[in-house]
Amino acid sequence: MQLDGVVALVTGGASGLGRATAIELAGRGADVVVLGLPAARERVEREGRFAFVAADVRDERAVQAAVDAAAARGPLRVVVNCAGVGLTARIVRRGTPHALADFQRTVDVNLVGTFNVMRLAVVAMQRSERLRDGENGVIVNTASIAAYDGQIGQAAYAASKGGVVALTLTAARDLASAGIRVVTIAPGLFETPLFGDLPQPTREALAASVPHPSRLGVPHEFAALARHIVENPMLNGEVIRLDAAFRMGPR
Repeated sequence: MQLDGVVALVTGGASGLGRATAIELAGRGADVVVLGLPAARERVEREGRFAFVAADVRDERAVQAAVDAAAARGPLRVVVNCAGVGLTARIVRRGTPHALADFQRTVDVNLVGTFNVMRLAVVAMQRSERLRDGENGVIVNTASIAAYDGQIGQAAYAASKGGVVALTLTAARDLASAGIRVVTIAPGLFETPLFGDLPQPTREALAASVPHPSRLGVPHEFAALARHIVENPMLNGEVIRLDAAFRMGPR
């Protein structure tokens, strides 16, 4: 699918992987709408690169309004789900169980939020006339290698991202008749705001543990893959690890 002249909705597009993806898609001619929390509005609008719609991905009405706003700008063909949260907590630590509310919130944002955006965006995508090759849209979701290599303390995060992985093929099959592809990226260690708070020695140790190239990934590399997925019509129903052959140990 060609990006020039289509509308792309990027959740979590105000920072990190989402922001890099929004920039990449816009550079190819897409009209990008960023969906983010209200606190990000001023920063995104000050940059003047993208339209911004405030919404929590868990909120059905807010996401519907964001989808409607995106579709009002032209044919909504692309959705990239980058919104997410992280959490570190053992299932039981010193006799205290994992807080159920924390587990539920992580799953709600990372998995239920992804599904919520996808299901509502698909309705808008189907309203557009199909392209010559039969395509109607592309959805790119974000998982994590934690879905496969979940470490100690990652029960909530790994479960939420594992759900996104499991959703990929069934969503691609569900939406095939509508001409909509679904692909998931499972990134490894990337330069994001989460890693920005780590001490330099810790960052260097993490980078050294990556086989090749021995460094943290940069958001542009994630964005480049997201763009390629949109442009390559044979990519569908697949989860792509973007991790430089890194496999996480138990800790």
